[in-house]
Amino acid sequence: MRRMFAACSVVLVFCALGARGAERGPAKITVDLREAPRRILHVHMAIPASAGPLTLYYPKWIPGEHGPNGPITDVAGLKFEAGGQTLRWQRDPADMFAFHCQVPDAADGVNVALDFLEPPASTSGFTSGSSVSDKLAVLNWNQVVLYPSTANIHEYQYQASVILPAHWKSGTALPPDRQEGNTVHFKPVGLATLIDSPVLAGRYFKEVAIGPSDGPPHFLELACDSAKGLEMPDHVKKHFDNLVAQTGALFGARHYRSYRFLISLSDHVAHFGEEHHECTDIRVPERSFIDDDLRKLHMEVMAHEFVHSWNGKYRRPAGLVTKNFQDPERTQLLWVYEGLTQYLGTILTARAGFWTPEVAREYLATVVQGQENQRGRAWRPLEDTATAAQLLYAARPDWTAWRRAVDFYDEGTLLWLDVDTRIRQQTNGQKSLDDFCRLFHGGQTGSPTVVPYRFDDVVSALNIVAPYDWHTFLDHRVHDTAAEPPLDGLHRGGWKLGYSAQRTGYARARDAEGKMVDLSASLGLLLNEQGVVMDIIPRLPGDKSGIGPGMKVVSVRGRQWSTETVRAAVADSTKTKEPLQLVLDNDSYLHRHALDYHGGPRYPKLEHENGKPDLLGQILKARP
Repeated sequence: MRRMFAACSVVLVFCALGARGAERGPAKITVDLREAPRRILHVHMAIPASAGPLTLYYPKWIPGEHGPNGPITDVAGLKFEAGGQTLRWQRDPADMFAFHCQVPDAADGVNVALDFLEPPASTSGFTSGSSVSDKLAVLNWNQVVLYPSTANIHEYQYQASVILPAHWKSGTALPPDRQEGNTVHFKPVGLATLIDSPVLAGRYFKEVAIGPSDGPPHFLELACDSAKGLEMPDHVKKHFDNLVAQTGALFGARHYRSYRFLISLSDHVAHFGEEHHECTDIRVPERSFIDDDLRKLHMEVMAHEFVHSWNGKYRRPAGLVTKNFQDPERTQLLWVYEGLTQYLGTILTARAGFWTPEVAREYLATVVQGQENQRGRAWRPLEDTATAAQLLYAARPDWTAWRRAVDFYDEGTLLWLDVDTRIRQQTNGQKSLDDFCRLFHGGQTGSPTVVPYRFDDVVSALNIVAPYDWHTFLDHRVHDTAAEPPLDGLHRGGWKLGYSAQRTGYARARDAEGKMVDLSASLGLLLNEQGVVMDIIPRLPGDKSGIGPGMKVVSVRGRQWSTETVRAAVADSTKTKEPLQLVLDNDSYLHRHALDYHGGPRYPKLEHENGKPDLLGQILKARP
């Protein structure tokens, strides 16, 4: 009873604080983007507060990034003011994301000013990577906002405004209030909603309505470094229409009031996608809509991030549901959050028409071969790649095939293909993973909400769709180490991994954009165009000859390095019994390496298994 009384007292005090804050009205934030092209944002906040000590937090754990990635080192010019005087502030010596100050008597709030310093062009990373160019900017509110340590992030209100450069336009999922000149004002929203609603702005900007006329409206909000890049072909627009329709057919409900694809088309921002409940922040090269190869590489991210509105935002692992942005996330279930999304994004890219079935298989061939090369699963189970996601996202690319990367994406694709085909097998084709998605992610269409889940909830839903020992199946796949990747689903789908002397169109486009020479299936080497070894595959010829990441190939068979020379040498390896001779520079020392390889070029492709029905083809086919 004493514990119950104490708990109730805490709740009453918290509610009283929340009500007192609500009486004062929402906090306010204004972000001035007029100097965004020179990579500096100017920010002012008015935060209601009572006299006495005040602690303000800078968001640390960023939803969708699965790590403590808040870019606090890019905050400058921080200043606190109240009652007409500048306040002394102090950073917490244990929590670098907390700031303490003393609010003077008679003051009813604190004014905060800061500048956010955007990183240089093409800096990699998630939202803390490059987010602006000369002609566009992506504003992520978590980078520019502070909030009281006592705040309930879902109830604490912020009223936001953005000042745009002249002639710029903007798009966001935030509900609009009014626009005065270049200043756009939004209606008050909870802090969690604010941080979940980035703003895309740019000089070359276009809004395009997509999808069926019934149900919540959907839009493309496009900002580009040029007017030319906004010229979307009619068939690409149709594919977006199809994507909206296919997600409706898959999930059966939508958990948003409207949805906006915020798409930055620029060669100067970090390229990635990040999910939000009512929008997505997607950054792709400038010509992604008008170049065939770039479309082939970058349209899958559109489907992936859209799927997250259901799988990741609406249904969310319980360990990712925290009371604020400072508490650590428990990421063990990312093989569902990201792995299932990766699988669904793949099949929806085909169902929408962005990919032909052939291109989808070319993509899957690269996934399967990449997982064939992944030797780290022999010591590290899949779940550990999810648990350690905050470490692996930032890990170096060298030794990836032994360390493991964020494999809950690609191995997750293979795992959920296994689940999909197994459901079809168990039910004689009457049910599929589509039925699981409708059951687990469906429900009623409406405003954004969060329904947490745990491992056993996933198992229970699968058992409703197709009775089976899913607990043991998933426990084995996720928690056990293994020598080989889980390819049962691929074989059950009628396909197997094969190799060809020619690269597929998808692989050619990927290698060209990445400026790399992928010889991982032959020599066991992944190199860049300058001959630097990016990674090696354990137990293959490069590894056996003593080559390591960071070394640079100087010559191939006595000739100076070039991509053409090394590819020709691999092609000629079938004509001789002599080892392939390479000279590599290792920290200015030159060493000869003899690679005992005679198999010629080997590039992955999927081959149909004779006599098996093409179940994969059925999975990739658009739904009515």
